[in-house]
Amino acid sequence: MLHMIDTTIHSFFKNKSVLITGGAGFIGSNLAETLLKNEAKVVVLDNLSTGRRENILEFESNPNFTFIEGDITDLETCRNACQNIDYVSHQAALGSVPRSIAFPEKTNWVNVQGFVNMLLAAKDAGIKQFVYASSSSVYGDEPTLPKVESRIGTPLSPYAVSKLTNELYADVFYKTYGLKTVGLRYFNVFGPKQDPNGAYAAVIPLFIDRIKKHETVIINGDGNTTRDFTFVANAVEANLRALMCSNSDAFASVFNVACGQNFSLNQLFDLLKSKMQIEALAEHREERKGDIRNSLADISKAKNLLGYEPKVYFEEGIEKTIAWF
Repeated sequence: MLHMIDTTIHSFFKNKSVLITGGAGFIGSNLAETLLKNEAKVVVLDNLSTGRRENILEFESNPNFTFIEGDITDLETCRNACQNIDYVSHQAALGSVPRSIAFPEKTNWVNVQGFVNMLLAAKDAGIKQFVYASSSSVYGDEPTLPKVESRIGTPLSPYAVSKLTNELYADVFYKTYGLKTVGLRYFNVFGPKQDPNGAYAAVIPLFIDRIKKHETVIINGDGNTTRDFTFVANAVEANLRALMCSNSDAFASVFNVACGQNFSLNQLFDLLKSKMQIEALAEHREERKGDIRNSLADISKAKNLLGYEPKVYFEEGIEKTIAWF
């Protein structure tokens, strides 16, 4: 990823210690890269179940980087990881709506019990700020667009329930114990280091991989499903802003992390073909269970309280992602 060093960010994070759970994953490893460039001391905790060692290999020669192979479902591991840490960015989770429908108990164990373990460990270690990944899936069946943080519907999957539960626990830990928590509702984040393989791969790396191999692209439903596709640099920016935030109105609150624009799966497919200059075929299959039909974020709250601004919009993000793949 290309980063201009922002002097405000650099002076804030220089010599500060940041624990990133799930730091060998897609978003976590991109965040680790940016923090190391800003001379932070970065500790990554990851059990490598969905994170990948190759995502963090380049950091291992950096004296400011420490990797702990461990699991957030073990409270003692969480406590040990929080020792001598200033800030926590909690990215570790078992992602994917379809996976949660297939394995609800595992999703709950990792995403809820693991989350509570991290909150407890952070509280007891006196962590200054606890920023965590939530998801746009919490909007559930609420039909209004754009999505505004204060208005959510009924969750449509175990994954969505787990993320909503995280938000409730984070609220309680701030109000009861004074742990400063900030939640980030990610909208379809994509970019470098995202895995195109496996049964639960995200749509953009999956499409790129199939087009590159001249294979038929599978589109769920009629292709008119829309998403607020968000390049990973924007998710990193939101994490930095949330970790730096001193406005008490932001604590125990959640923020949409997106670009405030949406595109259909058909538009995505056409753009990828055109940018990759490869002719490809698509096959439409039935809609997936638990999927939200249309997604579009109102990002004014994040702008106002966190100072968040999207750095990279959809088309430029697609170009950067194709170049990386």
